[in-house]
Amino acid sequence: MKNILLIICVFLTTVCSVNAQQEKGIIGSSNWLNNWTEFKPSKVDYGEPTQILAGNITQNTKLVKKEVYILQGNVYVTNNAVLTIEPGTVIIGDGDSKGTLVITKGAQIIAEGMETDPIVFTSNKSIKKAGDWGGVIILGDAPINKFGSYSSVNYDLDPSLTTYGGQNPASSSGVLKFVRIEFAGKKVRGSSEGFNALLLGGIGNKTILENIMVSYAAGDSFEVLGGEPIMSKMISYKSNGIDYKFTFGAQAKIDNSLAVRSSYLTASSGSRCLDVSSYSKKEEVDFTKKQTLVTATNLTFANDSDHIDEDIKAGLVKEGLFVGENSSLVLRKSVISGFSPAVVLDRNIEINNKNLKKIRIEEMYLNFCNGNIFSEGSTENEDLESYYGDSAFFNLYSKTTNLETFNDFANPRRPDFRLALSKFTAAAK
Repeated sequence: MKNILLIICVFLTTVCSVNAQQEKGIIGSSNWLNNWTEFKPSKVDYGEPTQILAGNITQNTKLVKKEVYILQGNVYVTNNAVLTIEPGTVIIGDGDSKGTLVITKGAQIIAEGMETDPIVFTSNKSIKKAGDWGGVIILGDAPINKFGSYSSVNYDLDPSLTTYGGQNPASSSGVLKFVRIEFAGKKVRGSSEGFNALLLGGIGNKTILENIMVSYAAGDSFEVLGGEPIMSKMISYKSNGIDYKFTFGAQAKIDNSLAVRSSYLTASSGSRCLDVSSYSKKEEVDFTKKQTLVTATNLTFANDSDHIDEDIKAGLVKEGLFVGENSSLVLRKSVISGFSPAVVLDRNIEINNKNLKKIRIEEMYLNFCNGNIFSEGSTENEDLESYYGDSAFFNLYSKTTNLETFNDFANPRRPDFRLALSKFTAAAK
Protein backbone atom coordinates (compact mmCIF):
# COMPACT_ATOMS: atom_id res chain seq x y z
CA MET A 1 0.00 0.00 0.00
CA LYS A 2 2.82 2.35 0.92
CA ASN A 3 4.52 1.63 -2.42
CA ILE A 4 1.31 2.43 -4.28
CA LEU A 5 0.94 5.73 -2.41
CA LEU A 6 4.58 6.57 -3.15
CA ILE A 7 4.09 5.89 -6.87
CA ILE A 8 0.97 8.08 -6.89
CA CYS A 9 2.82 10.91 -5.14
CA VAL A 10 5.72 10.71 -7.60
CA PHE A 11 3.29 10.66 -10.53
CA LEU A 12 1.39 13.69 -9.23
CA THR A 13 4.62 15.57 -8.60
CA THR A 14 5.77 14.85 -12.15
CA VAL A 15 2.43 15.89 -13.67
CA CYS A 16 2.33 19.09 -11.63
CA SER A 17 5.91 19.89 -12.63
CA VAL A 18 5.18 19.35 -16.32
CA ASN A 19 1.94 21.33 -16.16
CA ALA A 20 3.76 24.20 -14.46
CA GLN A 21 6.39 24.03 -17.19
CA GLN A 22 3.72 24.09 -19.88
CA GLU A 23 2.38 27.37 -18.57
CA LYS A 24 5.67 29.23 -19.10
CA GLY A 25 6.40 31.25 -22.22
CA ILE A 26 4.01 31.55 -25.13
CA ILE A 27 1.18 29.06 -24.83
CA GLY A 28 -1.62 27.53 -26.84
CA SER A 29 -3.09 24.13 -27.55
CA SER A 30 -1.75 24.61 -31.07
CA ASN A 31 0.97 26.80 -32.55
CA TRP A 32 -0.78 30.18 -32.94
CA LEU A 33 2.07 31.45 -35.16
CA ASN A 34 0.90 29.25 -38.01
CA ASN A 35 -0.78 30.62 -41.15
CA TRP A 36 -0.49 34.39 -40.66
CA THR A 37 3.21 34.91 -39.85
CA GLU A 38 6.16 35.19 -42.26
CA PHE A 39 9.74 34.55 -41.13
CA LYS A 40 11.30 34.98 -44.58
CA PRO A 41 9.63 38.22 -45.74
CA SER A 42 12.47 39.16 -48.09
CA LYS A 43 11.52 36.18 -50.24
CA VAL A 44 7.86 37.15 -50.69
CA ASP A 45 6.60 38.83 -53.86
CA TYR A 46 3.74 41.12 -52.85
CA GLY A 47 3.08 42.43 -56.37
CA GLU A 48 3.37 45.91 -57.86
CA PRO A 49 1.49 48.91 -56.42
CA THR A 50 -1.76 49.85 -58.11
CA GLN A 51 -2.82 52.76 -55.87
CA ILE A 52 -1.01 55.65 -54.16
CA LEU A 53 -1.56 56.79 -50.56
CA ALA A 54 -0.19 60.29 -49.96
CA GLY A 55 -0.95 63.49 -48.04
CA ASN A 56 -3.78 63.76 -45.52
CA ILE A 57 -6.75 61.40 -45.29
CA THR A 58 -9.52 63.60 -43.89
CA GLN A 59 -12.59 61.41 -44.40
CA ASN A 60 -13.52 57.78 -43.84
CA THR A 61 -11.52 55.68 -46.29
CA LYS A 62 -11.37 51.97 -47.08
CA LEU A 63 -8.40 50.09 -48.53
CA VAL A 64 -9.36 46.92 -50.36
CA LYS A 65 -7.57 43.64 -50.93
CA LYS A 66 -7.73 43.74 -54.71
CA GLU A 67 -5.39 46.76 -54.76
CA VAL A 68 -1.75 47.06 -53.67
CA TYR A 69 -1.09 50.45 -52.08
CA ILE A 70 2.15 52.39 -51.95
CA LEU A 71 2.63 54.70 -48.98
CA GLN A 72 4.41 57.84 -50.17
CA GLY A 73 5.89 60.27 -47.67
CA ASN A 74 4.15 61.03 -44.38
CA VAL A 75 0.48 60.08 -44.66
CA TYR A 76 -1.77 61.42 -41.88
CA VAL A 77 -5.27 60.19 -41.05
CA THR A 78 -6.86 63.32 -39.54
CA ASN A 79 -10.19 65.01 -38.77
CA ASN A 80 -11.46 62.01 -36.72
CA ALA A 81 -11.55 59.94 -39.91
CA VAL A 82 -11.53 56.14 -39.88
CA LEU A 83 -9.11 54.23 -42.10
CA THR A 84 -10.45 50.72 -42.71
CA ILE A 85 -8.21 48.07 -44.25
CA GLU A 86 -9.65 44.85 -45.63
CA PRO A 87 -8.10 41.47 -44.71
CA GLY A 88 -5.33 40.50 -47.12
CA THR A 89 -4.53 44.07 -48.15
CA VAL A 90 -0.86 44.93 -48.84
CA ILE A 91 0.51 48.42 -48.12
CA ILE A 92 4.04 49.03 -49.35
CA GLY A 93 6.19 51.73 -47.77
CA ASP A 94 8.00 53.77 -50.41
CA GLY A 95 11.73 53.64 -49.85
CA ASP A 96 12.63 56.90 -51.60
CA SER A 97 10.14 59.06 -49.64
CA LYS A 98 10.36 56.85 -46.52
CA GLY A 99 6.59 56.34 -46.35
CA THR A 100 5.01 56.54 -42.89
CA LEU A 101 1.41 56.13 -41.76
CA VAL A 102 0.24 58.32 -38.86
CA ILE A 103 -3.17 57.83 -37.23
CA THR A 104 -3.63 61.16 -35.45
CA LYS A 105 -5.39 61.63 -32.13
CA GLY A 106 -9.15 61.25 -32.60
CA ALA A 107 -8.81 59.26 -35.82
CA GLN A 108 -8.94 55.47 -35.99
CA ILE A 109 -7.49 52.57 -37.93
CA ILE A 110 -9.53 49.41 -38.40
CA ALA A 111 -6.98 46.92 -39.71
CA GLU A 112 -8.63 43.62 -38.89
CA GLY A 113 -6.96 40.88 -40.87
CA MET A 114 -7.62 37.18 -40.62
CA GLU A 115 -5.42 34.24 -39.66
CA THR A 116 -5.54 33.05 -43.25
CA ASP A 117 -5.51 36.56 -44.73
CA PRO A 118 -3.31 38.97 -42.77
CA ILE A 119 -2.78 42.64 -43.56
CA VAL A 120 0.83 43.42 -44.53
CA PHE A 121 2.93 46.60 -44.35
CA THR A 122 6.26 46.04 -46.09
CA SER A 123 9.08 47.51 -48.21
CA ASN A 124 9.10 48.24 -51.95
CA LYS A 125 12.83 47.65 -52.33
CA SER A 126 13.98 44.81 -54.56
CA ILE A 127 16.50 43.89 -51.87
CA LYS A 128 14.66 44.52 -48.63
CA LYS A 129 16.39 45.53 -45.42
CA ALA A 130 15.64 47.06 -42.04
CA GLY A 131 14.82 50.76 -42.25
CA ASP A 132 13.56 50.80 -45.84
CA TRP A 133 10.50 52.89 -44.87
CA GLY A 134 9.07 54.65 -41.81
CA GLY A 135 6.47 52.68 -39.90
CA VAL A 136 3.02 52.93 -38.36
CA ILE A 137 2.21 55.52 -35.68
CA ILE A 138 -1.06 55.49 -33.73
CA LEU A 139 -1.83 58.36 -31.35
CA GLY A 140 -4.58 58.59 -28.75
CA ASP A 141 -5.90 60.61 -25.81
CA ALA A 142 -5.14 58.31 -22.86
CA PRO A 143 -3.04 59.68 -19.96
CA ILE A 144 0.74 60.06 -20.10
CA ASN A 145 3.05 61.22 -17.32
CA LYS A 146 4.66 64.21 -19.03
CA PHE A 147 4.01 67.75 -17.80
CA GLY A 148 0.88 69.23 -19.29
CA SER A 149 -0.58 65.77 -19.98
CA TYR A 150 0.32 66.04 -23.68
CA SER A 151 3.32 65.50 -25.90
CA SER A 152 4.12 65.12 -29.58
CA VAL A 153 6.14 62.68 -31.63
CA ASN A 154 9.33 64.31 -32.82
CA TYR A 155 11.23 62.82 -35.76
CA ASP A 156 10.67 64.76 -39.00
CA LEU A 157 6.87 64.80 -38.73
CA ASP A 158 4.40 67.69 -38.55
CA PRO A 159 4.25 68.50 -34.78
CA SER A 160 0.73 69.93 -35.13
CA LEU A 161 -0.50 66.50 -36.26
CA THR A 162 1.43 64.27 -33.88
CA THR A 163 0.21 65.28 -30.42
CA TYR A 164 -0.94 62.55 -28.05
CA GLY A 165 -2.13 62.17 -24.46
CA GLY A 166 -5.20 63.28 -22.57
CA GLN A 167 -7.62 62.15 -19.89
CA ASN A 168 -9.41 59.19 -21.49
CA PRO A 169 -7.83 55.83 -20.55
CA ALA A 170 -10.76 53.91 -22.07
CA SER A 171 -10.52 55.49 -25.54
CA SER A 172 -10.15 53.48 -28.73
CA SER A 173 -7.80 54.18 -31.63
CA GLY A 174 -9.22 51.22 -33.54
CA VAL A 175 -8.11 47.67 -34.27
CA LEU A 176 -4.86 46.02 -35.33
CA LYS A 177 -5.36 42.29 -35.65
CA PHE A 178 -3.47 39.78 -37.80
CA VAL A 179 -1.12 42.47 -39.10
CA ARG A 180 2.51 42.21 -40.21
CA ILE A 181 4.95 45.15 -40.33
CA GLU A 182 8.22 44.39 -42.15
CA PHE A 183 11.51 46.30 -42.72
CA ALA A 184 10.36 49.53 -41.05
CA GLY A 185 12.42 52.05 -39.05
CA LYS A 186 13.85 54.72 -41.36
CA LYS A 187 16.55 57.05 -40.00
CA VAL A 188 15.49 60.51 -38.92
CA ARG A 189 17.24 63.31 -40.79
CA GLY A 190 20.03 64.85 -38.75
CA SER A 191 19.77 62.20 -36.04
CA SER A 192 21.25 58.82 -35.26
CA GLU A 193 17.80 57.62 -34.20
CA GLY A 194 15.23 55.99 -36.40
CA PHE A 195 11.50 55.47 -36.55
CA ASN A 196 9.96 52.52 -34.78
CA ALA A 197 7.92 49.92 -36.62
CA LEU A 198 4.80 50.44 -34.48
CA LEU A 199 4.62 53.44 -32.16
CA LEU A 200 1.64 53.73 -29.81
CA GLY A 201 1.32 57.12 -28.11
CA GLY A 202 -1.39 57.61 -25.48
CA ILE A 203 -3.41 54.60 -26.61
CA GLY A 204 -6.56 53.78 -24.63
CA ASN A 205 -7.47 50.33 -23.36
CA LYS A 206 -10.38 49.91 -25.77
CA THR A 207 -7.94 49.74 -28.68
CA ILE A 208 -7.65 46.14 -29.91
CA LEU A 209 -4.05 45.00 -30.40
CA GLU A 210 -3.80 41.30 -31.20
CA ASN A 211 -1.67 39.08 -33.44
CA ILE A 212 0.79 41.71 -34.68
CA MET A 213 4.15 40.67 -36.10
CA VAL A 214 7.05 43.10 -36.54
CA SER A 215 10.09 41.74 -38.36
CA TYR A 216 13.46 43.26 -39.27
CA ALA A 217 12.85 46.72 -37.83
CA ALA A 218 15.80 49.13 -37.81
CA GLY A 219 14.42 50.90 -34.73
CA ASP A 220 12.29 49.47 -31.93
CA SER A 221 9.61 46.98 -32.90
CA PHE A 222 6.95 48.19 -30.46
CA GLU A 223 7.27 51.51 -28.61
CA VAL A 224 4.56 52.47 -26.14
CA LEU A 225 4.48 56.09 -24.91
CA GLY A 226 2.04 56.31 -22.00
CA GLY A 227 -1.55 55.18 -22.37
CA GLU A 228 -3.12 51.94 -21.27
CA PRO A 229 -2.68 49.46 -24.13
CA ILE A 230 -3.64 45.80 -23.82
CA MET A 231 -1.50 43.67 -26.13
CA SER A 232 -1.78 39.96 -26.91
CA LYS A 233 0.08 37.61 -29.25
CA MET A 234 2.71 40.11 -30.34
CA ILE A 235 5.82 38.99 -32.23
CA SER A 236 9.09 40.88 -32.63
CA TYR A 237 11.49 39.07 -34.92
CA LYS A 238 15.14 40.00 -35.44
CA SER A 239 14.86 43.74 -34.96
CA ASN A 240 17.89 45.98 -34.51
CA GLY A 241 16.37 48.00 -31.68
CA ILE A 242 14.36 47.17 -28.59
CA ASP A 243 11.59 44.65 -29.09
CA TYR A 244 9.10 46.07 -26.55
CA LYS A 245 9.68 49.51 -25.03
CA PHE A 246 7.30 51.06 -22.50
CA THR A 247 7.75 54.57 -21.09
CA PHE A 248 6.06 57.90 -20.15
CA GLY A 249 3.78 56.34 -17.54
CA ALA A 250 2.38 53.53 -19.67
CA GLN A 251 -0.04 51.30 -17.74
CA ALA A 252 0.34 48.38 -20.10
CA LYS A 253 -0.65 44.73 -20.18
CA ILE A 254 1.00 42.28 -22.54
CA ASP A 255 0.55 38.53 -22.66
CA ASN A 256 1.41 35.47 -24.76
CA SER A 257 4.00 37.34 -26.83
CA LEU A 258 7.37 36.61 -28.37
CA ALA A 259 10.71 38.28 -29.13
CA VAL A 260 13.46 36.54 -31.06
CA ARG A 261 16.77 38.38 -31.25
CA SER A 262 19.93 37.84 -33.27
CA SER A 263 23.39 38.29 -31.78
CA TYR A 264 24.41 40.06 -34.98
CA LEU A 265 21.65 42.66 -35.16
CA THR A 266 21.84 45.56 -32.73
CA ALA A 267 21.26 49.31 -32.57
CA SER A 268 23.86 51.82 -31.40
CA SER A 269 21.44 53.02 -28.71
CA GLY A 270 21.15 49.52 -27.26
CA SER A 271 19.01 46.50 -27.91
CA ARG A 272 17.05 44.23 -25.60
CA CYS A 273 13.77 42.37 -25.59
CA LEU A 274 11.96 44.44 -22.97
CA ASP A 275 12.65 47.97 -21.71
CA VAL A 276 10.47 49.36 -18.92
CA SER A 277 11.14 52.97 -17.94
CA SER A 278 9.20 56.03 -16.86
CA TYR A 279 11.30 58.63 -18.67
CA SER A 280 14.52 59.40 -20.46
CA LYS A 281 14.82 62.79 -18.71
CA LYS A 282 13.46 63.31 -15.21
CA GLU A 283 12.71 66.98 -15.83
CA GLU A 284 10.07 66.02 -18.42
CA VAL A 285 8.02 63.95 -16.00
CA ASP A 286 5.10 64.85 -13.77
CA PHE A 287 5.68 62.70 -10.68
CA THR A 288 2.17 63.39 -9.40
CA LYS A 289 0.96 61.04 -12.16
CA LYS A 290 1.34 57.31 -12.55
CA GLN A 291 4.77 56.02 -13.44
CA THR A 292 5.22 53.20 -15.91
CA LEU A 293 3.73 49.84 -14.90
CA VAL A 294 3.94 46.83 -17.20
CA THR A 295 2.11 43.62 -16.35
CA ALA A 296 3.48 40.84 -18.56
CA THR A 297 2.52 37.17 -18.62
CA ASN A 298 3.64 34.26 -20.78
CA LEU A 299 6.35 36.01 -22.75
CA THR A 300 9.15 34.19 -24.55
CA PHE A 301 12.45 36.02 -25.14
CA ALA A 302 15.02 33.99 -27.08
CA ASN A 303 18.40 34.67 -28.66
CA ASP A 304 18.61 32.99 -32.05
CA SER A 305 22.16 31.70 -31.92
CA ASP A 306 23.68 28.30 -32.53
CA HIS A 307 26.68 29.31 -30.43
CA ILE A 308 25.28 31.31 -27.52
CA ASP A 309 28.30 30.73 -25.25
CA GLU A 310 30.70 31.98 -27.92
CA ASP A 311 28.53 35.00 -28.74
CA ILE A 312 28.28 35.92 -25.06
CA LYS A 313 32.07 35.71 -24.66
CA ALA A 314 32.51 37.86 -27.78
CA GLY A 315 30.28 40.56 -26.28
CA LEU A 316 27.60 40.16 -28.95
CA VAL A 317 24.84 39.36 -26.44
CA LYS A 318 23.47 41.76 -23.85
CA GLU A 319 20.66 41.63 -21.28
CA GLY A 320 17.24 40.28 -22.07
CA LEU A 321 15.32 43.00 -20.26
CA PHE A 322 15.93 46.28 -18.43
CA VAL A 323 13.92 48.00 -15.69
CA GLY A 324 14.45 51.72 -15.09
CA GLU A 325 14.11 53.59 -11.82
CA ASN A 326 10.65 54.69 -10.67
CA SER A 327 9.11 52.00 -12.86
CA SER A 328 7.22 48.83 -12.00
CA LEU A 329 7.18 45.44 -13.67
CA VAL A 330 5.17 42.32 -12.98
CA LEU A 331 6.65 39.53 -15.11
CA ARG A 332 5.22 36.06 -14.67
CA LYS A 333 5.32 32.64 -16.33
CA SER A 334 7.82 33.75 -18.93
CA VAL A 335 10.96 32.38 -20.61
CA ILE A 336 14.26 34.22 -21.05
CA SER A 337 16.75 32.16 -23.03
CA GLY A 338 20.28 33.05 -24.13
CA PHE A 339 21.14 36.50 -22.73
CA SER A 340 23.91 38.12 -20.70
CA PRO A 341 22.41 38.46 -18.13
CA ALA A 342 18.67 37.74 -18.16
CA VAL A 343 17.64 40.95 -16.33
CA VAL A 344 19.34 44.27 -15.54
CA LEU A 345 17.98 46.81 -13.05
CA ASP A 346 18.81 50.50 -13.40
CA ARG A 347 21.89 51.47 -11.39
CA ASN A 348 19.77 54.10 -9.60
CA ILE A 349 17.42 51.51 -8.10
CA GLU A 350 18.40 50.93 -4.50
CA ILE A 351 18.20 47.23 -3.71
CA ASN A 352 15.72 47.04 -0.85
CA ASN A 353 12.36 45.39 -0.20
CA LYS A 354 10.38 48.52 -1.07
CA ASN A 355 11.87 48.77 -4.55
CA LEU A 356 11.99 45.05 -5.26
CA LYS A 357 8.29 44.70 -4.45
CA LYS A 358 7.68 46.91 -7.49
CA ILE A 359 9.69 44.48 -9.66
CA ARG A 360 8.01 41.09 -9.41
CA ILE A 361 9.75 38.39 -11.43
CA GLU A 362 8.17 35.04 -10.67
CA GLU A 363 7.35 31.60 -12.08
CA MET A 364 10.06 32.18 -14.68
CA TYR A 365 12.17 29.82 -16.77
CA LEU A 366 15.66 31.32 -17.16
CA ASN A 367 17.72 29.31 -19.63
CA PHE A 368 21.30 29.54 -20.88
CA CYS A 369 21.82 33.05 -19.50
CA ASN A 370 25.17 34.40 -18.37
CA GLY A 371 23.82 35.39 -14.97
CA ASN A 372 20.22 36.00 -13.97
CA ILE A 373 19.46 39.37 -12.35
CA PHE A 374 22.01 42.17 -11.86
CA SER A 375 22.13 45.86 -11.08
CA GLU A 376 23.45 47.90 -13.99
CA GLY A 377 27.26 48.07 -13.98
CA SER A 378 27.64 45.63 -11.10
CA THR A 379 29.33 42.25 -11.17
CA GLU A 380 28.02 41.26 -7.75
CA ASN A 381 24.42 40.11 -7.45
CA GLU A 382 24.22 37.87 -4.40
CA ASP A 383 21.45 39.95 -2.85
CA LEU A 384 19.32 39.82 -6.02
CA GLU A 385 20.00 36.11 -6.53
CA SER A 386 18.98 35.45 -2.96
CA TYR A 387 15.80 37.51 -3.27
CA TYR A 388 14.52 36.18 -6.59
CA GLY A 389 15.95 32.71 -5.99
CA ASP A 390 13.65 32.22 -3.01
CA SER A 391 11.37 29.23 -3.52
CA ALA A 392 8.34 31.48 -3.06
CA PHE A 393 8.98 32.94 -6.54
CA PHE A 394 9.01 29.51 -8.25
CA ASN A 395 11.74 30.57 -10.69
CA LEU A 396 13.48 27.74 -12.58
CA TYR A 397 16.96 27.74 -14.08
CA SER A 398 18.40 25.58 -16.85
CA LYS A 399 21.06 25.45 -19.54
CA THR A 400 19.88 23.78 -22.73
CA THR A 401 20.16 24.75 -26.38
CA ASN A 402 17.31 26.34 -28.30
CA LEU A 403 16.78 23.09 -30.19
CA GLU A 404 16.32 21.28 -26.88
CA THR A 405 14.31 24.01 -25.19
CA PHE A 406 11.64 24.76 -27.79
CA ASN A 407 9.36 22.58 -29.90
CA ASP A 408 10.74 23.51 -33.33
CA PHE A 409 13.03 26.51 -32.99
CA ALA A 410 14.94 26.13 -36.28
CA ASN A 411 12.01 25.55 -38.64
CA PRO A 412 12.56 28.23 -41.33
CA ARG A 413 8.89 28.63 -42.27
CA ARG A 414 6.76 27.46 -39.37
CA PRO A 415 8.82 27.61 -36.17
CA ASP A 416 7.23 26.66 -32.87
CA PHE A 417 8.62 28.62 -29.92
CA ARG A 418 6.55 26.89 -27.24
CA LEU A 419 8.56 24.95 -24.66
CA ALA A 420 9.30 21.35 -25.67
CA LEU A 421 7.16 19.52 -23.15
CA SER A 422 8.03 16.03 -24.35
CA LYS A 423 11.66 16.56 -23.39
CA PHE A 424 10.75 17.88 -19.95
CA THR A 425 8.32 14.99 -19.45
CA ALA A 426 11.04 12.50 -20.34
CA ALA A 427 13.45 14.24 -17.97
CA ALA A 428 10.86 14.22 -15.19
CA LYS A 429 10.47 10.46 -15.53
